[in-house]
Amino acid sequence: MKYRFTAVLLLLCAARAVPEEFVFKHKTGDKQRTISTSTESVLVNGEFLYSTRILNRMASEVLGVEDGIAVHRASFQLAEERQSEGTRNFQWTAEYDSVFGRDGAGSITIADRYVMPTVRNVPVFPPGELKPGDTWQAEGCEAHDLGPTFGFDELYRIPFTASYTFLGDRPWRGREYAAIGISYTVDDSPEFPASLPRGAGGRRAELLPLHVQGESSQIVYWDSALGQPAGAEETFSLKFEMSDGNVYEFNGRAEAEIIEAPRMDKTALADEIKKELSGELIDDADVRIVEEGVKINLENILFEPDTAFLVQGEEKKLEKIGELLRRYPDRDIMVGGHAARVGGTENSRQQLSQERAAAIAAYLIEHGVRSQDRVMARGYGSQKPVADNGTEAGRKKNRRVEIIILEN
Repeated sequence: MKYRFTAVLLLLCAARAVPEEFVFKHKTGDKQRTISTSTESVLVNGEFLYSTRILNRMASEVLGVEDGIAVHRASFQLAEERQSEGTRNFQWTAEYDSVFGRDGAGSITIADRYVMPTVRNVPVFPPGELKPGDTWQAEGCEAHDLGPTFGFDELYRIPFTASYTFLGDRPWRGREYAAIGISYTVDDSPEFPASLPRGAGGRRAELLPLHVQGESSQIVYWDSALGQPAGAEETFSLKFEMSDGNVYEFNGRAEAEIIEAPRMDKTALADEIKKELSGELIDDADVRIVEEGVKINLENILFEPDTAFLVQGEEKKLEKIGELLRRYPDRDIMVGGHAARVGGTENSRQQLSQERAAAIAAYLIEHGVRSQDRVMARGYGSQKPVADNGTEAGRKKNRRVEIIILEN
């Protein structure tokens, strides 16, 4: 419902004299990231429950192209900012890996075990040239992971028929793109087997969707030179009538931007950051190359005991870190918080590590190091120790904040 990849609003057709053929032009080694944000309201039985903003960050790479099908490996990182909770940044909520194939027309092939992308086979193009005003239809599918909301362990797929219109050229973010209007509705009463498989928690779903209705209206902005979307906009609504008698509604707007990601020279970047940190005399800072990019491990950012409030004077260290991060404006950032396994419960340590990561992320946003949609905060609790929790020196190392400059 809320984890959406494509986007938005069907408008009237603009004039364009030259017909165009729409084909996805994938090449082996292509890397890109897609940043989509959606603002939505959640209602239960017609009563407003809360508003939220969802950040979906997809990083993908084309592993190869064979017989016209490009195989993509992708990761999806999801983060949320709930207005009711007063958060100042996007806090990590889930992460999914995926492998899927896409042909030149846009049709996707994907194994059943993969949750993302949510909206599949959108857009799909017919063969041949299209001119403004041309229309066509194609089958698509929404795939929803209902576990986080309803405790339902099966991926729920909703088929639909999308209607397309080539709208001609439209301006978007300072450039002209070929615009594709897309709309579809869903109306489904699913049938489930009498015996559902148990999920990872060993339990059966207590809630099942009995009837689902919804609609989506989108514009995809097509980059003809690259042979892929440049971005998209969407308005959507989705209503679930559940087996407990409650009706859940999700209504919102979304926007996505697709960005070509140049390869990161991790070794050069790590060496440069080490040199800079040494010059700034920031103690206990460790720089490492990781799969996601380059990680700056900060052991010496001090908080008041059992809080997410920085000790007086610690902002000066963050100011230096912020100056360093500003030198790499094209890379997104993940802030991770870690706790030592001492005192309290794992839930309390998880909460504290999340709050501390969020505090660092908020500092970076408020001081203009990155915009809000380019920083995520994630708490790991005490699940990833790097030293012995049995000694104070080890616990100090485990109470750390990590900042990852992401490659893609």
